[in-house]
Amino acid sequence: MFVATLLVNPATPTLEPSLVESLRNAWGGGEADWLNPGIAAEFTLQTLPDNRWDVWADLQKMAVDLVVQPAEGRRKKMLLADMDSTMIQQECIDELADEAGVGARVKDITARAMNGELDFEGALTERVGLLKDLPEAVIAQVLDTRITYMPGGNTLLATMKANGAYAALVSGGFTAFTTRVAAVLGFDEHRANTLIVADGKLTGAVSRPILGRAAKVEALEQITARLGLTDADVIAVGDGANDLGMLGRAGAGVALHAKPTVAAECDIRINHGDLTALLYVQGYGRDAFKG
Repeated sequence: MFVATLLVNPATPTLEPSLVESLRNAWGGGEADWLNPGIAAEFTLQTLPDNRWDVWADLQKMAVDLVVQPAEGRRKKMLLADMDSTMIQQECIDELADEAGVGARVKDITARAMNGELDFEGALTERVGLLKDLPEAVIAQVLDTRITYMPGGNTLLATMKANGAYAALVSGGFTAFTTRVAAVLGFDEHRANTLIVADGKLTGAVSRPILGRAAKVEALEQITARLGLTDADVIAVGDGANDLGMLGRAGAGVALHAKPTVAAECDIRINHGDLTALLYVQGYGRDAFKG
């Protein structure tokens, strides 16, 4: 048994019942269940449709996301999330670089690294090097004035945790940022890289080993082992090439507003919805939301 979920950006509740019914009839699906009127609906399927990606592409033109997945076990016991451009709307290192006057150069490197064109560790080392001598106090300034949260994050965390799930934030960014973000959103733990500071300034170096793609997979393995869970119990979300390892291992790997090369490798692609999409694909209706 499979479940097809259609959803749109909650800010523009434009999901039409006629569209849902048309696809349900075409695919011979069960009765539609509206998880949130105008925003998200689902129906069951006996088999995986051969044309699902063609339909997905057509729906994308209408700003509708489509997810088709096995019905069994879709409600997860653990959330494993990337931070930059996933739980927050910015790339922290790019914001620091702006303050250091090297924003354009660093943003180019970041974009190429997240698209998988550059080695993550080498790209991070190069970018951090450009931040040398930036006052440490700038970090708090960036947190206070430049960082905004991805819509739906608080609801995602509150709802999953209210239903007994564990939440871990695992970032290729920096602990100076994950500490704040994890506390605000309610993550149970966080892992990231540590910027080295001396005499109140960034040294242009980062602590080793660098947390990248492999370390995110290790976090999944270590945390699930500690909690007595399996990969299948995890829903992971990210947007960059360094997230692909954990997205591939998790029972549900969600490419959220991801780079095209990243989305192409994931079965769950959310390009229009916000972080509450992760609740809808698990079968949570609006009346079950917390936060």
